[in-house]
Parts: sequence; C-alpha cells; structure tokens
Amino acid sequence: MHAFRLLAALVTTLVVVMPASLQAQAQTDGQWSEYDEVFENGASHANVWQWGWTGIYGTSLAVNAYQSSEASDPDDRFDARVGVVKSALAVAGMLTDRQPHPAALAEYERLKASGDLSGVQALGLQLAQAERERRGWGARVSSLVVNGVAGAVIAADGRESDGAINFATGMLVNELQIWSQPNQASSAINRFQPATLSLGPMTIPGEYALNVGPQQLGATWRY
Repeated sequence: MHAFRLLAALVTTLVVVMPASLQAQAQTDGQWSEYDEVFENGASHANVWQWGWTGIYGTSLAVNAYQSSEASDPDDRFDARVGVVKSALAVAGMLTDRQPHPAALAEYERLKASGDLSGVQALGLQLAQAERERRGWGARVSSLVVNGVAGAVIAADGRESDGAINFATGMLVNELQIWSQPNQASSAINRFQPATLSLGPMTIPGEYALNVGPQQLGATWRY
C-alpha cells in the first residue's frame, strides 16, 4: 500500500512538472523563432537595400557621365557634371557605410548556438538603436551639404530655379533611401521590451509590450 501511494505521488508529480516544462520549452522556442525572424529578415532586407541603392546610384553615375559630354544643351552638360560628383559620392557612401544587419545576424547565430538568450536580447537592443540612428537627423546632414552645394553651383550658373529643383530632388531621393532601410529590430522592440517586475523582495526579469486598440490600451508580460 505504501509503495502504491509512493508510485501515485510520483506519477502526479510527473504529470504536474512535465506540462510546466513543456510550456517553458515552448515559450523559449517561440522566443527563438521571433528572433530568427528579426535577424534573418533584417539581414536579407539590408542586402537588398544595399545593392539596390548602389545599383541606382551607379546607373545615375553612368548616365550623368555620358550626358556630361554628349548632351546637346550646354546647361544639360553642366548639370550632368554636377550629377557625376553627386552620384560618385553616393556610390562611395553606399560602399563604405554598410548596414549593421548582416554582422548582427552572424553574431546572433553565435549567441543562439550557445543558448545565450540575454545576449541576444542585448544585441537586438543595439541593432534597434543603430536603426534609429540611421533614420535620425544625423543621417541627413551629409545629403543636405552635398545637395546644398550642388544646388548652389547650378544657381551660380544663373539658373536659380534649376538649382532649387536639383536640391529638392536630391533631398527627396535621400529621404526614400533613409526610410527604405530595414527596421525589423525597431519594430520588434516596439512589440516587446525588456523589463523587470518587482513583487516585494522578488524580481522577475521579462519583457512587456503595449497593446493598443480602438478605445482600449493593454499590456502583455512574458518571462
């Protein structure tokens, strides 16, 4: 009888512990799946963005180089020479200022292999910060200078309206370049952010997300 009770207690313990263990494992697997999506999609987007814009500026450089000597109108040849300088600077910028996502993916895979979830969370925060900086006002300074000088040079040639159009067009293209950058990490951080829940002497590290809906505001906590 005693042995039967011991066996029953053991079975009950297994029934209670195993679902909890499976639930914890499912939560961990879900977190890794989310991070897989963030880092892999970010790296893929970054490569398409990098080579896409490099191709656009490279094509512009080739067209302007041709027009600078072959255009029939002197003003068009002058504007094309200005365009050659702008396009060359843009290509150089694309080749030297790489997106951080491919390197972040390599680091993520290393951290994932070691099971370092906290390290992955820190890496995601760093990547999100880099994305925000690449969309900030600092990312517009160089374009403002280059397009401002180009517009001023054309205006000094006696064509103020053409100079203004050149400046506005250049800034518009730069905005498209900035806002087409990958932002997967920033979007993920907006969904879930690391936080610590304090319950008296006990603290529980985890993540929270705000859920905004029509006429309602809620929050989700996971650990």
